[in-house]
Amino acid sequence: MITRISEEIKELLTLVGVTTAVDFTTPPKVEMGDFAFPCFGLGKLAQKNPVEVAKELAEKLNNKVKERHSDYIVGRAQAFGPYVNFFLRPARLAEFFVSAIGKQAESFGTNGRDKGQKIVIEYPSNNTHKEFHIGHFRNVCIGNTLVALYRAAGATVYPINYLNDFGSHVAKCLWGLQKFHAGEKPPANKQRWLGEIYAEASRYIVEHSEVQEEVAKLQQQIEAKDKSIWALFSETREWSIEKFNELFKELGVEHAAVFYEKDLKADGQKTINDLLRQGIATIGEGGAIIVDLNQYKLDVAMLRKSNGSGLYLTSDLPLAEVKFKKYKADESIVITGQEQVFYFKQLYKILSLIGFNKKLTHISYGLVNLPEGKMSSRTGNVVIYEDLRDQVYAKLLEETKTRHADWKIKQVEQTAWLLTQAALKFDMQKHEAVKNITFDIKEATAVEGFTGPYVLYAVARIASLYKKAKIEKIKPANSFKELSTIEEKQLALFLGEFPEVVEKALAQYNPSVIARYTFDLAQAFNNFYSKHSVVEAESKELAGERLALCLAVQQVLKNALKLLTIETVEEM
Repeated sequence: MITRISEEIKELLTLVGVTTAVDFTTPPKVEMGDFAFPCFGLGKLAQKNPVEVAKELAEKLNNKVKERHSDYIVGRAQAFGPYVNFFLRPARLAEFFVSAIGKQAESFGTNGRDKGQKIVIEYPSNNTHKEFHIGHFRNVCIGNTLVALYRAAGATVYPINYLNDFGSHVAKCLWGLQKFHAGEKPPANKQRWLGEIYAEASRYIVEHSEVQEEVAKLQQQIEAKDKSIWALFSETREWSIEKFNELFKELGVEHAAVFYEKDLKADGQKTINDLLRQGIATIGEGGAIIVDLNQYKLDVAMLRKSNGSGLYLTSDLPLAEVKFKKYKADESIVITGQEQVFYFKQLYKILSLIGFNKKLTHISYGLVNLPEGKMSSRTGNVVIYEDLRDQVYAKLLEETKTRHADWKIKQVEQTAWLLTQAALKFDMQKHEAVKNITFDIKEATAVEGFTGPYVLYAVARIASLYKKAKIEKIKPANSFKELSTIEEKQLALFLGEFPEVVEKALAQYNPSVIARYTFDLAQAFNNFYSKHSVVEAESKELAGERLALCLAVQQVLKNALKLLTIETVEEM
């Protein structure tokens, strides 16, 4: 919608004789206007000082605006050195943007950019027999938002998951279970117990290399579906899946399908045999099957171990084909940790070598650490999502109780829960995905600063403002004539940017664009609210117009937070 303003300015420039290409910059201070047009090119063409050109052009523009004053969003032009700066009219901006938000409501910000497209998004690709940690949580946050962004763009989206239930980590876990915990009764949280056993076994295997052969043999038995291990494998696998489904429901993940490595491994082995016959794959040192990708600067990719066991590539090759065949997809997106970037380059190159020319996108994200340091599931030094969630919830529950001693416990608990999810999800997405982040509980739960609670507080404040306005019998205005301040104009401009922000976030596969926008809009609202009264404005007309502007801000904040799968609260 901001494009509408730039088009109007271009139209004005054309009317006063500017025929060259038009580019805009943003003035360094809000007091200097909203759009700036540099006159260096015009000065060069006219062989005149660009400062003089800017003065002459500003005068012509102002005369043109006066002729059709009521039609333009532009209020006036002013020369600042070699630039002509355009000042927009707050009332006209509000009329244009607030009315659009009122009509479109929850659909404001959606577009048809990808209408007709079918998109498969694979996440969080977690492993059975391992714990669900905060790295997986970050993956879910990114995946959920990308699903929402694509749907906002009109695409048909198929969120799927690919569970690695057949890898070496399973063999390590089951080996450790049999060796150290045979006959033990599992605790209530069986998934966590498996993760702890995996970490315990991994540490032991590193320190006792003589048992590696036992683990390798166990993995072969699992892949062969040997009766001696299959019952234990199946039971423990279900423990993991059951817990994952519980967490996915909590986090709002709805998979259209779940694929399992155990169901793809055999097809993968056939694919490798085909690659050998085609000469794409070769037998490497020790009998392992490889694809030499050195000519593409991608080293050597191993497809099958020398003992015949499969690897990640063994299953990922057929998975790519299955996804496109099942959904007739236009694009397949996979979200994984940053450490797998090179692996996916190898995978996609092998797929291209066998003629699989589909749109394949890999989105990676950085590590999530705590102030204490880096995590590792192999050493047991991981932060479990449930533990972190419970710590944040306990803190916010106590704070909510303190602030609202008069509330019933159910309301306190519900508000604390929504604030917990907002704090966690916002913090996971406020930085670009590729960046490593450090999660600090105190910082993430603060109601000041770049946090989820800060944005939610703006939504709640507007809700409170609306209640007060209803008591004072002030209704939101339908037309705008009284708005005139810089703060009102900045709010209206922010509102108009939202559709472009949504498009930018999707184009870059970058949820942080949405998170940053919500913070900037909330900050602009708080700045406005600290300087101007709404309910007690100078007139009821002005009060109604400001109330309508605030409610538009609330609607857009809700729409943006919904993309981040964050629910709002009416009171905090």
